[in-house]
Amino acid sequence: MPALLIPPRPPRTDEWAPAWTAFVGRRANNSVYGWPEDAFRSSWKTRQVLGFTVHLVSDPDAIARVLLDNKANYERPALVRKLLRAALGEGLFNTEGESWREQRRIVAPTFSPAAVSNFADTIATVVQGRIGRWRTGPLPMDMAVEATGTTMAIIAETLFDGDARLTAPAAAGHITAMLDAAGRARVMAMLGIPAFGPGSARARAGGRFLRDTLGAMADERAAAGGGDDFFGNLVAALHTRYSAVEARELAVDNAVAFYVAGHETTANALSWTIYLLAAQPDLQDELRAEAAAALAGGDMRDLDARLPRLRAVLDESLRLYPPAPRLDREAMADDELAGRPVRRGDLISIWPYVLHRHHALWSEPDAFDPQRFAPDRRLAMHRYQYLPFGAGPRVCVGARFAIVEALIVLAHWLTARRFTLRPGPPPVPVGRVTLRPERGMPLTVSAIHEVRPSA
Repeated sequence: MPALLIPPRPPRTDEWAPAWTAFVGRRANNSVYGWPEDAFRSSWKTRQVLGFTVHLVSDPDAIARVLLDNKANYERPALVRKLLRAALGEGLFNTEGESWREQRRIVAPTFSPAAVSNFADTIATVVQGRIGRWRTGPLPMDMAVEATGTTMAIIAETLFDGDARLTAPAAAGHITAMLDAAGRARVMAMLGIPAFGPGSARARAGGRFLRDTLGAMADERAAAGGGDDFFGNLVAALHTRYSAVEARELAVDNAVAFYVAGHETTANALSWTIYLLAAQPDLQDELRAEAAAALAGGDMRDLDARLPRLRAVLDESLRLYPPAPRLDREAMADDELAGRPVRRGDLISIWPYVLHRHHALWSEPDAFDPQRFAPDRRLAMHRYQYLPFGAGPRVCVGARFAIVEALIVLAHWLTARRFTLRPGPPPVPVGRVTLRPERGMPLTVSAIHEVRPSA
């Protein structure tokens, strides 16, 4: 049996570093850099971080209690919600209690399995259009940039009626600035220091661009009494439940979240997955054959059911490179987790990036092995050891959309071109709000009929 691929990851340390080192140097700019080996072997670590008691938890039973069994006691931390309020306001992604439940009821129908199936043909049309502009090559292409452009166009077309304002070149730059600054802003907030510098100014400009653009779109939908797209329906539903001013603000809050998170996380999943396939030419060829057979069926609505091996590869990619590397909760009252006391105000920090590579939960955890997600092995997993989209009631409402979208894009990419690695250092994951490749994802893209480069 050939050795499993060990894809790139940031370096680790032998011991836990002092908590203050998370606020300086590489660790301040990359939350997955420099973790100690012990983090991937222990299930619990309590740290004192600038006056906060933080429990780093990798015990699936304890995680289940936090995210499901005693979820009412564990809310998004007030510090994080305050940090995100400028961008996300009081929308679904940044609120709690009855407001969260009401907004979730409004948006959930858009992401039901039947509704997502109805988006499949549109997703395919968008990706086909973008591939049609590719040159045959072999040429270098930054697949992280291409993935971002593709997912931005898909979200704009499926949820926002194809509004060109959301796919303008300026939009991608504004979003990148917002996301790059958000991870640093968390550090500054914990230190009690106002965010400053060119990055913060660019992030504020990005936030203004998005909120102004989406605000104008919300006003247009409200004047028209709604619309047939997700955003039009959202605006109409909010106006039936809230005042005009509140409805507009909540519409913009949610639109920012769905637009940014809806394309950014899937773009990262696509980037890492196509890299893993470029690194394994034989596997890429096998999946190309599966994708060609699946696409020959013509019906995009059940394409994912005809791509079992590609789905397993995508799931393994999400394990190694979860789009959102951390989840945080704050205890509202005293509790006990895994036999350990938790006090009111303590922070529970759950890191899918760590959990997904934990030695107690996975065999050869740093290796790429899609067989982990074969049906029988998937059934044997603890529900809370694999959290690419979170879990419990606050599981990502768009998870099904993201999986279907990614599989449709990957199937079309694979049947259109061959992807190979380029000389140079491997991509390094950098964790801020999401887990991006630090210097993009440059690959060589060529026509399938061209001779495959030898190993």
